[in-house]
Formats: sequence, structure tokens, C-alpha cells
Amino acid sequence: MAIASTSRFSYFAGWILSALVVLALLADVGVDLFAPSMIQAEMDATGFPPGQAFILGIIILVCVVLYAIPRTAVLGAILMTAFLGGAICTHFRLGEIGSPPQIICLVLGVLAWGGLYLRDGRVRALLPLVTG
Repeated sequence: MAIASTSRFSYFAGWILSALVVLALLADVGVDLFAPSMIQAEMDATGFPPGQAFILGIIILVCVVLYAIPRTAVLGAILMTAFLGGAICTHFRLGEIGSPPQIICLVLGVLAWGGLYLRDGRVRALLPLVTG
């Protein structure tokens, strides 16, 4: 399988999208680790004990770090979208279909893979949008 070449524009656009995802999730990590009282109501509403915010923050942090490192970015994207999918499912279970948290998780997942697709020719070769 040939590796698709990456133009300068695609490469930088991919890193910009990826950076937006990383920054958004690092903000979430900061709240989870250092100010869990800010999300206590959300934790209660979703059925998670407030003490688990720290663990969730660590999980997100690991996903973000793996995603930000080029050699492990694909693994990070897989783990990150799995985590975001779980968050979407949690809100779906609560009947919050189309809620802002679900939309944000969906957008972050799309941006994460979009950024990776634009910056990494291996991903484009594996998942071509156009055949031929």
C-alpha cells in the first residue's frame, strides 16, 4: 500500500484541528483533576460517583497524550473516540438525544480523525475518501 503524500496545507490544517481537540480535552482534564466540584452535578446526573472524576481525567489525559505524539496518534485517536463514544452512549441512555454534550463529543471525534487524516499520509492511504 502506497503512503499518500501530504501537502503543506493539509499537514498544517491537520495539526491545527488536532491542536483544537487536544486543547479542548486538556481543559476537560484540568476540570476533572483539579476542580471536580465544578462537574459534580453532571457526574450525579449521569450516575457516576463524583470520586470517579479523577480517574476519568487520567483516562482522557492518556488518550490525549497518545494522540498528540505522532508515533502513537492512531492509537490515541482510537482510544479517544472510544471514550467519546462512551460519553455519547451515557447521555443517550439518559434520554438526552442530541444534547450539547453528545454533539460536542461527536464533533471532537470527527475533528480528531479529520486532523489525523490531514496530517498523516498513512491514515489517508488506509482510509481513502476517493478511490481510483
